[in-house]
Amino acid sequence: MRFAYTVLLYLLVPWMPLYLLWRGRRQPLYRKRWSERFFGHVPARVPRGSIWVHAASVGEVQAAGPFLRELRHRYPGIPLVVTTQTPTGALQLDRQFGDSVHHCYVPFDLPHAVAAFLNRLQPRLAIIVEMELWPNLFHGIHRRRIPLLLVNARLSASTAAGYSRVRRLMEPVLQCPTRIAAQSRDDARRLLELGAPDERLVVAGSLKFDQSVPASTREQGEVLRQQLGANRPTWIAASTREGEEEQVLAAHALVLKTLPETLLILVPRHPDRFDGVADLVQEAGFNLARRSEGGVCPAHVQVYLGDTMGELPLLYAASDIAFVGGSLVPMGAHNLLEPAALGLPVLVGLHTYNFADITRQLVEAGACDQVADANLLADAVIELLENPDRRADMGRAGRGMVEANRGATGFVIDEVKALLESSR
Repeated sequence: MRFAYTVLLYLLVPWMPLYLLWRGRRQPLYRKRWSERFFGHVPARVPRGSIWVHAASVGEVQAAGPFLRELRHRYPGIPLVVTTQTPTGALQLDRQFGDSVHHCYVPFDLPHAVAAFLNRLQPRLAIIVEMELWPNLFHGIHRRRIPLLLVNARLSASTAAGYSRVRRLMEPVLQCPTRIAAQSRDDARRLLELGAPDERLVVAGSLKFDQSVPASTREQGEVLRQQLGANRPTWIAASTREGEEEQVLAAHALVLKTLPETLLILVPRHPDRFDGVADLVQEAGFNLARRSEGGVCPAHVQVYLGDTMGELPLLYAASDIAFVGGSLVPMGAHNLLEPAALGLPVLVGLHTYNFADITRQLVEAGACDQVADANLLADAVIELLENPDRRADMGRAGRGMVEANRGATGFVIDEVKALLESSR
């Protein structure tokens, strides 16, 4: 099955440059460093014998942040190499860690590129964050007897159903990791059903619970809130996806009918959509200001576009209520724990399969409400803006739930220690 998969990949190779050029229209960094993607080139500055962590994009880099910092603290003598798939992930890594970690792009899952990458890098330990299951990459790691740890592993019901259609391909992939640290019992059960070995599987919880909120973020949020209008009701729609902004703007129009001074902070998930969303806001008739333009937000502005990178925690900290995107459209939602950790009441749509367990815990704790459409989103925003006591109760519940579930980082660090010692 892996042979057929590989043949198909090579047939797609001629189209891959076109894909990168297309992505490079809005994100020019996609046009660079192709040798790393196509040929497994590793820059000369990247040392051999490292701990190698793969975190595909921004969300995975953010989730792995506390874990990466603990790795640097525990193993200062071992180089730390982090690969990403996206330039935005690379930029997020640079913002958090600068030159203290080494970065390169993970190669496409082509046997020649994978072999060149692993032969050059020769890591002591490979760690994959979340469910990046690449058949040729995992086979290459396993064949070289490199310990492989899959951390923060999650598998939604829909993704598991998709993988089950190609079980002959995926079951050997799940035999490769030395250890799999699943986020929840449901994730572990689905992994077992797909063929992961029971004796290699543990439930460690989510690394996302261990993300800390620096005091400076809250302080900077207060400063930004003054610029936006300290007394203005303010809600944020964060990490929104295509087809979702229209619903958010429709909800905001309804909110303005009841609370005309309300400000919406709108933060699209992907930077290449910033300009398109700005056009969408203006076409809908809203007065717009953009974060990238800086300065004070005038009172007549109704939508403040968060069109910068790495500032989502700051924008959350300047808000009264958080709606988390990717959930009014079937994208599975994004990280609900960031606003909960800041003590914000959380709203989310019904499409939360990427964070099903976390959503359930937040709802049960009284920290999160789910809404099905724009009308219900508007109703929930109005109700919370008019009820500061309920906002405070939900915020406290969310913070409490996050604090109660911390600890995955320590658990995974213990797994790292055991694998490094066993591989000596």
